[in-house]
Amino acid sequence: MKTIDPEALERALALRDLTDPAQGPHAIQTVLDSAVLALSRAWSCPAHIVRVHPVVSLTENYDALHYPADGAARDARYTRYVSPTHVLRTQTSAVIPPTLRALAASPPSEVLVVAPGLVWRRDIIDRLHVGEPHQVDLWRIRIRGSTLGVPDLEAMIASVAEAVAPGLAVRPTPADHPYTLEGRQIDVKAGRAWVEIGECGLALPALLAEAGLPEGSSGLAMGLGLDRLVMIRKGLDDIRLLRASDPRISSQMLDLAPWRPVSNRPPVRRDLSIAVPVETVAEELGDRVREVLGPRAGDVEAVEVLSETHGEALSDVARGRLGMLDGQKNVLLRVVLRAHGRNLTDAEANALRDAIYAALHQGTVWAWASG
Repeated sequence: MKTIDPEALERALALRDLTDPAQGPHAIQTVLDSAVLALSRAWSCPAHIVRVHPVVSLTENYDALHYPADGAARDARYTRYVSPTHVLRTQTSAVIPPTLRALAASPPSEVLVVAPGLVWRRDIIDRLHVGEPHQVDLWRIRIRGSTLGVPDLEAMIASVAEAVAPGLAVRPTPADHPYTLEGRQIDVKAGRAWVEIGECGLALPALLAEAGLPEGSSGLAMGLGLDRLVMIRKGLDDIRLLRASDPRISSQMLDLAPWRPVSNRPPVRRDLSIAVPVETVAEELGDRVREVLGPRAGDVEAVEVLSETHGEALSDVARGRLGMLDGQKNVLLRVVLRAHGRNLTDAEANALRDAIYAALHQGTVWAWASG
């Protein structure tokens, strides 16, 4: 099993959590606060905010949430394993099972559990995806009183959508989650496109019972993607802007005022032809790029898969040019580079291209841009 190396783990744990006011203000906190306030007022119940260490057990991240033992989500291609038994959490839902167990010791009649923070995934690189997005889980837990049902879930969707995406059309669609019943995906219409902002459902009764909550307890479960919500509210088209250090950009990430572009620097493109094992997925490639570039990963706007061809379908000449081995495929990649606040020189772009190429290409013949 592939585990994250100590240096990469140290970088991951040092990353600023933009949901945490103790680490400085950010627009993500404004969106988060609006959702919590809307639900607290609608339900007249207290909010219980939970923040825990991001390294969690497989039990909390998957088993306690009823993920199947052979589920694809557990694969190291998508999950960052710290050890065979622990991972960097892939979802803030991992906070919920231990929180429910703690509540069971002295259960309130009703509570809104709020679990915000960073999560870690192996993911592609483009303008909408990042390997360390911010999420929040919002769970309404009722110990006494009538059972929470679908009408309550629909009211929750309406309240949250109006708070975090005011004025936008909302489209709930059926979706399956292992820890809910009557699951929904929540989309809002931003411009001409429908954009997913979260998922929700009725809390799985078995999960509540396993946490030790009294019989008859019920709940509503919702998870929101906070990065994308800020992008929608501000009109951002690049998720990297949320963490940009350029003062002209970072000063605009303190509120939800419309984004004012500060640069029109053109992108720099480099195409790569690489050989990788046939089972390699785009998420793995994106994650390797982040790992090898470290702080310079912010200069990569996108890593696009243009085509994939199994080695057996290539000519001998093509395989030889790559130094392709048995069990490999050829992947054509387009790397789009664009630094915020300055232009990249050709030498810098070539150096970044070669660093990415060295990390991804697993053939025995190499083609460098920098000589």
